[in-house]
Amino acid sequence: MSVSPVKVFKFGGASVRDAPAVRNVASILRRLRGEKLVVVVSAMGKTTNALEEVHKARFHKKDAAEELSIIRKFHEDIIRDLFGDNQEPTKKANIFFDELQNIIVQPCSDNYDREYDRIIGYGELLSSAIIQSYLQQQGLPTFFVDARQIIHTDNRYRDARVIWEKSDIAANAIRALLVGDNMVVVQGFIGCGPSGEMTSLGREGSDFTASIIAYLLNAESTTIWKDVPGMLNADPKWFKDTVKLDRISYHEAIELAYYGAGVIHPKTIKPLQNKRIPLYIKSFVDPAAEGSVIQENMDNDTLVPSYIFKKDQLLISLTPKDFSFVAEDNLKEIFEVLSRLGIRIHLMENSAISFSICLDEDEYKRKCLFEQLGDRYNIRYNNELTLMTIRHYDSKTLQMLTENKEILLEQRSRHTVRMIMR
Repeated sequence: MSVSPVKVFKFGGASVRDAPAVRNVASILRRLRGEKLVVVVSAMGKTTNALEEVHKARFHKKDAAEELSIIRKFHEDIIRDLFGDNQEPTKKANIFFDELQNIIVQPCSDNYDREYDRIIGYGELLSSAIIQSYLQQQGLPTFFVDARQIIHTDNRYRDARVIWEKSDIAANAIRALLVGDNMVVVQGFIGCGPSGEMTSLGREGSDFTASIIAYLLNAESTTIWKDVPGMLNADPKWFKDTVKLDRISYHEAIELAYYGAGVIHPKTIKPLQNKRIPLYIKSFVDPAAEGSVIQENMDNDTLVPSYIFKKDQLLISLTPKDFSFVAEDNLKEIFEVLSRLGIRIHLMENSAISFSICLDEDEYKRKCLFEQLGDRYNIRYNNELTLMTIRHYDSKTLQMLTENKEILLEQRSRHTVRMIMR
């Protein structure tokens, strides 16, 4: 007897931001009744940002109770809208809120990233509990699965690496539930480290979770549901006349994601490519529309230029205080500090006497970086910058996008130009 294939769906924060959005998710899933589905969900709306504020308050020994109470009310309002006076669906959510309450009153270690991961994933735990209960109420046979029991990682907090073999064994728990027309709801973004503590896969890591689960289950396809009609060549917040990329290759998608295209997380593509699992980008506003597909064929990759902008960038220049050249030992030292602090470089350039790097602005990590390198290097920096990347550029496009801009650093290759500007 043949076994029907599994499909993996991922719904981001915008697609589950409030009660009407959750109802829309249910309507999309209802159309696929009878399919074997794993549904990966993000935190609702801006909950992750709010939990970051809880973490900052706790880490800096301030009262985090008010921030947490706002988060709690936000979720309770959604529960009330979805379930009315039925208190049964609130039980699991209340357990998670009680856990959060216990964490914020505990003493805090000096490991910023570890303490961050203790808190940040509760947005996904709350949303998945609420959504699974609602789907069940709507007659869709749905099971709640805790991603911390499936996705095993190392203890690189805020950017954890997956332990694939252990995760593959743990995924048997999902396989056992996918019988008949059952659905499974699981959290994006989070995993479990060697010591049993919650870890996170990096901001916007729910896409990566969907990719991991698709790989483990040999899924037929993965679909990411967005508030855009598919993968666009530019952010519609920046450009009016965006173009949908109907079909692009895994290779092109990896390039775009690495450079900062917001539609997909940079790590999402590779596990799917390894098993030739297509990735669909579709609109939860218009679920019947075709969307975009990422697959092997590269024929369409160069047809349309793509523009990527990363705001709030920091350009740092490091020069040895002993007036020596920047050599391999300097680079080794700098990269060891960057790795230890979990800082990702978006662009770098080396000259004889200086090394320049472009990073996301993060006040805490910037301070730590300067403290650890300031004894041996003169450090200069510019902030509030924009990193612009253009794939498959032409002179007309470059002129349009750089008009009246100050270019601090530029790099070009055959297919890509990157500029740090203000």
